[in-house]
Amino acid sequence: MIIDGTRAHDRATTLILAYYAAFNRGDWAAMLALLTDDVAHDLNQGTRETGRDAFAAFLARMDRSYREHLRDIVVMASPDGARAAAEYVVHGEYLVADDGLPPANGQKYVLSGGAFFDIHEGRIARVTNHYNLQDWIAQVS
Repeated sequence: MIIDGTRAHDRATTLILAYYAAFNRGDWAAMLALLTDDVAHDLNQGTRETGRDAFAAFLARMDRSYREHLRDIVVMASPDGARAAAEYVVHGEYLVADDGLPPANGQKYVLSGGAFFDIHEGRIARVTNHYNLQDWIAQVS
């Protein structure tokens, strides 16, 4: 809930909601504009990638293999606005096989997910995503 728009946690919540609104529009440029140049991106059950260029490459990989829309997004932020978390439900379609994952043929899936964020000077400095990979594999196999 935004009470007056001047509190740090209100600004953090607004930032994360803008990030997910851009995601749902497929507006990768708008998403990237919300990130710091040296953003840390922790892939689900994977490695950390660093930098806006690496994040752009990740979005390109995602855009090639998946069509996703997030629903039921809930954002929580720390009182100082330095950290935030989000929970959501992914409604997706698996379009093209991703490296090391099952073959794709348009399988649809619904999956709960979440993310944790660090925020620095009004931009997202870290994104850590989490979802149940085994559940996703079961749905698309």
